[in-house]
Amino acid sequence: MAGHTYQGTVVGSSDFDKENDAVILRKAMKGLGSDERAIIDLVATRTNEQRQEIRQYYKACYGRELADDFKSELSGNFKDVIVGLMDSPDVYDATCLRKAMKGLGTDEKALVEILCTRTNEQIAAIKEAYKTEFKRSLEKDIEGDTSGDFKRLLLAMCAAGREENFEVDQDKAKKDAAQLYNAGERYWGTNEAEIQRILAIRSYTQLQATFEEYNKISKLGIDGAIESETSGDLKDGYLAIVKCVRNRAAFFAERINQAIKGLGTNNDMLIRCIVSRCEVDTVKIKEEYEKAYGTSLVDAVKGDTSGHYKHVLVALLGERSS
Repeated sequence: MAGHTYQGTVVGSSDFDKENDAVILRKAMKGLGSDERAIIDLVATRTNEQRQEIRQYYKACYGRELADDFKSELSGNFKDVIVGLMDSPDVYDATCLRKAMKGLGTDEKALVEILCTRTNEQIAAIKEAYKTEFKRSLEKDIEGDTSGDFKRLLLAMCAAGREENFEVDQDKAKKDAAQLYNAGERYWGTNEAEIQRILAIRSYTQLQATFEEYNKISKLGIDGAIESETSGDLKDGYLAIVKCVRNRAAFFAERINQAIKGLGTNNDMLIRCIVSRCEVDTVKIKEEYEKAYGTSLVDAVKGDTSGHYKHVLVALLGERSS
């Protein structure tokens, strides 16, 4: 964005040569085995735009889909990262959403993490990519896979109707804060329709002012009210919006910590967060992670992953893993 410093950790190649890159990748996968280090050193240091050019050139040159070659030559979480990096951002998000709803069970955290944090323009592109890639309607899949107020929240996010102006109407902020208070913690039971209307439609700057006004009239504050008045996936959705309004990078730092803390790793969440944010705000996410958890994000990732999977994630975070 104009006037904004680039906040991604993947900066791309300044002397980019798609022909040379395509030759290196073909060589890395030809014959027995594959040269994973060469793949990491190249794919994780090119921007998405550069990767799309390599992909197109690779197909024109060899008559093969680069992503298909990666799928057949690589395996496990490492493969998921590399294949994900070859998608454009809208196709990647659409693919993650499809995976979250396909088969038995639903990954509600993935639905929240994507649909409650993207801009109107991004949501519109994701819906289009979903239709193109899977010949399905994103809204219909959400309707079939979720229920109740949580379903209504996701469908509201899918409508991509958030106001995007930067001016703050202080009177409206006070009025919305009072309505949120009355719809939630003031009375027994919650009026989800009223809460969703405000959270889904107001701009992020307007919501910021609203939450400040809310904190003046509430003992619990907006986060505390959501924690006490809602539960489960709906609570996760509401809190995702509130946290992104306040500090989007801190939200993703918290998400990554959720993915790696405790026993076992939620690899889907870890991969999704790093692949989708590495050209957006991982510089800031790294800062927020260290601030919140007292350790560097790279060290946390290194401590929880191994092998080529570890090396590629660390490379996407702007560092080289030995």
